[in-house]
Amino acid sequence: MPSILADRIGVEFLFDRHMRVVTPGEARLRGRGLVHWGLRDVSFELASGEGTALIGPSGSGKTTLLRVLAGVYAPDEGRIEVHGRFASLLSIDSGLLSMLTGRENALLLGVLSGLSRRAAARVLDGVKDRCGLGDAFERPVLTYSHGMRARLGIAVAEERAPQILVLDEVHEALDHEFRHFLQERAHAILAAGGIVVAAGHDHPMLASLCTRALWLEEGRVREHGPFAEVQPHYLEAVQAHEA
Repeated sequence: MPSILADRIGVEFLFDRHMRVVTPGEARLRGRGLVHWGLRDVSFELASGEGTALIGPSGSGKTTLLRVLAGVYAPDEGRIEVHGRFASLLSIDSGLLSMLTGRENALLLGVLSGLSRRAAARVLDGVKDRCGLGDAFERPVLTYSHGMRARLGIAVAEERAPQILVLDEVHEALDHEFRHFLQERAHAILAAGGIVVAAGHDHPMLASLCTRALWLEEGRVREHGPFAEVQPHYLEAVQAHEA
C-alpha cells in the first residue's frame, strides 16, 4: 500500500550577497552567503486512504515540501520515503512545452512517465476526452488559458493511475466542471487506498479533498491533525496577526 514518511527533513537554500541562489560550493569559494532553511525538522507520516492539505501563509514551505515529495528536491537533512505510483501537478505549466500542441505534449509526458511511444499514443484519445479541450487539443499550448493548461496536465496524470496524487494550488485555476472532476478523481484514489496531498489557499476546496491538514509556518510544522481542527487554529492565528 502507498505510504509517505518524512523524518526530520530539512531543505537549505543558499544566497549570495546579490540574493541569487548559489550552490554550497560556490558559497564556500566566495567566502560568504546567506543560508535560508525552506524546511527544517519536518516530520510526519501519511498512510493509505488519507488526504492531507498543506496550509500556511505564502513562503511557509508548502511548495518546497511538495517538491521534496515529488523528488524535485533532495532533503539536506533527514530522510523522505515515498512508496506508490506517483503523479504530481506542481504548477499550471506542469512541464508543458508551449510550442507543442496539447496532443504532442500529452504524448511527450506519457513517454516521460515511462510509457513506450506506442503505449502513450494509444491513450491520447482518452486524454483528449478527459481534458475536455475539444479542437484546442490540436492547437499549441501557448494559446491555452491557465485553466486549460491545468486540465491537460491533470488529464495526463490520470492516465498513470496514480496511488499518490500531489497538487500545488493548480486546482484553484480550474473551472467548476473540472474542479468537480478533480474532486471525484481524488476521492477515487483515496477510496482505493491511495494518498492525496494538496496545497493552496482555497480552504473549502482543500476541505473537499482532504480530511487532514499539515500547517507549516516558516518551514516548520506548526500543527498536524484533522482538517476540521487544524484549519480553525490556523485562521485564528492569521486573524490575530492581522489585528
